[in-house]
Amino acid sequence: MERYNVGLLVEGVLNGHKGSLGKSITLVESQNERHHPLGQELIEKLLPYSGKSRRVGISGVPGVGKSTFIEGFGSWYLKKERKLAVLAVDPSSEKTKGSILGDKTRMVELSRHPNAFIRPSATGGALGGVTRKSRETIIILEAAGYSDIFVETVGVGQSEAQVAKMVDLFLVLMLPTAGDELQGIKRGILESAHAIIINKCDIDEVQTRRAEREYLNALHYFRADEKGWEPRVLSCSGLKQIGFDSIESMLDQFFNTEDKSFIDQQRKEQQKEWYKESLERLALEHFFNRSDVQERYQKALSDLEAHRSTPAKSLHDIASLLDG
Repeated sequence: MERYNVGLLVEGVLNGHKGSLGKSITLVESQNERHHPLGQELIEKLLPYSGKSRRVGISGVPGVGKSTFIEGFGSWYLKKERKLAVLAVDPSSEKTKGSILGDKTRMVELSRHPNAFIRPSATGGALGGVTRKSRETIIILEAAGYSDIFVETVGVGQSEAQVAKMVDLFLVLMLPTAGDELQGIKRGILESAHAIIINKCDIDEVQTRRAEREYLNALHYFRADEKGWEPRVLSCSGLKQIGFDSIESMLDQFFNTEDKSFIDQQRKEQQKEWYKESLERLALEHFFNRSDVQERYQKALSDLEAHRSTPAKSLHDIASLLDG
């Protein structure tokens, strides 16, 4: 088992050492129970140095070019003397529990930049296109001095709105062919989106303008948030770096406000949500790891296969153990 020195990791992270940064994220993501207390100690020591970054979630339909957009916009954005970290989440296979983790190969130029850090992580089967340790990773990245953190998430589905619970600004990338995508996109995504970015605008200008109108009309059904922010619709080409100035201007408008209370309050609510989710997961793990629950669970599986019981009756039977 790899040995971790929390004190040295904290020092390395605060000094911006990428080796320490990667090792720290590996520690908090570790499934080894012996690593859990060390990971928690690390997060507690880094927590006072976090909270100063811009947290931006980026999602989009398959094939929309999320990695190309982040590669292009990130490289362009870094010319503004920013420090950018990208938390790129890969889906885990339901069969093998493995993942491709290929985002560094898709963001070659960005990964070489001295002020950029790309961390591919597997979802581990977690809902919402994010890993179970995404929030801890964000804290580590902020403590390392990254001014902007982009969380690239998996696909677009109802559970994808989960990412909105851990970022300040949520961007959804779409293609210029508005009709089909508009039918498939979920209401929860539109409700959570602070902006829709139509990528690959260089392919068809007419389709892009049509898409802008379609999405603007769709967004009119949703009221402005507590900050008074009305969702934007912008277009760009991640490949040809077109339209990036408008996106940067939109980011500045959102974050450069004298009244930071909205973002502060939003992050406090996210902390509560983080605690609630962690508590529910912990309670479920403790319950499911009980020997009597496992015994009842295995019997229920046999009964279901033999058609001696129904899922509803089996659930009621195993839930009765909660009273014990």
